[in-house]
Parts: sequence; structure tokens; C-alpha cells
Amino acid sequence: MPAITVPKTPIARDPGFLYFGTLGSSLPANTVAGSVFTDTWPAGWSAWGITRAGSEFQYNITTDTIEAAEYFDPLVIVTTGRAAQVAFEVIILSGTTMKRALNGGNVTVSGSGATTMTTVTPPAAGAEVRSMLGWESQDSTERLVMEQCLQAGTLTIGRHKGVDNAGVTMEFHAELPASGYPFQYFTAGAARG
Repeated sequence: MPAITVPKTPIARDPGFLYFGTLGSSLPANTVAGSVFTDTWPAGWSAWGITRAGSEFQYNITTDTIEAAEYFDPLVIVTTGRAAQVAFEVIILSGTTMKRALNGGNVTVSGSGATTMTTVTPPAAGAEVRSMLGWESQDSTERLVMEQCLQAGTLTIGRHKGVDNAGVTMEFHAELPASGYPFQYFTAGAARG
């Protein structure tokens, strides 16, 4: 058998950029030219800011089996559930970050300039606000969008000495939006196709 040339591109690198979207915001147009996305994220989207170690997307399908005593192998594997989530730790602590991490709530600002004080209170149980989450690779060849999600992870803020600065850990879980897609993954250019 002749040797083959094993593909080595495209390699995915770097943490990319995370976006927060107000529920119902328009999705990016996903305009591609020169094998990259050339459009900007529309109104209603804003950057989360810097993270400690980037982000991690997870997609999990749970299954069960239909079995028969006469066979060792499953007769049918049945999907019983699925879940998509994005986890990350933002290392910018602000009232805006806390409100997003708490799925809404109240933000009260008093004073101005050097006397500004911001108070954030969590939403009442059951009154959490859904949001949208977006991600784009630094080379503008990949995008991921969750159109409806909820920060359902344990919100943790670690306070430690030295260079181990504080951050807010979050885990956004996708819900089924009106489009019917818990998430969408887009690529630009033939190499990523």
C-alpha cells in the first residue's frame, strides 16, 4: 500500500473572542471573503473581555440501549438527551460582568466620577434572563453561536495572594431557541469546510 500524506491543516489555535448577546439580537451575517469572516458582530453583542485560559465548548449526548437476552450487543442505541455548554473564566470584575454571570438582576448606580458606586443584586429565583453567547476564532475562520442560554454553572470568584488574580467562572448551557438549534458552528474558507 502506498504511503499517504496526512493532512496537517487547518490547525485551530488561540483562545478566540467571546461575545455576550442580548436575547433576540441578530446573528452575524457570516460574510466570507478571502477565506475569513469579514463582517462584525451586530448591535446587541458585546465582547466579554479577557479570560484566564480561553473557553471550552462541550457537547454531550446521553443514550440508553434496547437489549435482548439472546444478544450480547445492543439492538438499538437510543438518544435520551443532549446538552451543549461553554465554560470560561472572565478576569474582569465589574458590575456588568456580575449582572451577566447572575443571569440578570438589578444594577443601581449612584454618584458620578470618583464617587460612583454600583450595586448588583441577583434576580429573584425563576426570574433569570436568558442571553446569547458567541465565539469567534482569532483568525476569523470559526464562529459558534448559542441563541438562547443560561449561566447554569457554579459562579465562583477565587481570591488568592500574588499573581493569581480574581476571576468569575461561568458555564453557559444552551436551551432550545425558536430556530430549533441549541448551537450553530460556522466556518470560513475551503480549508475549514
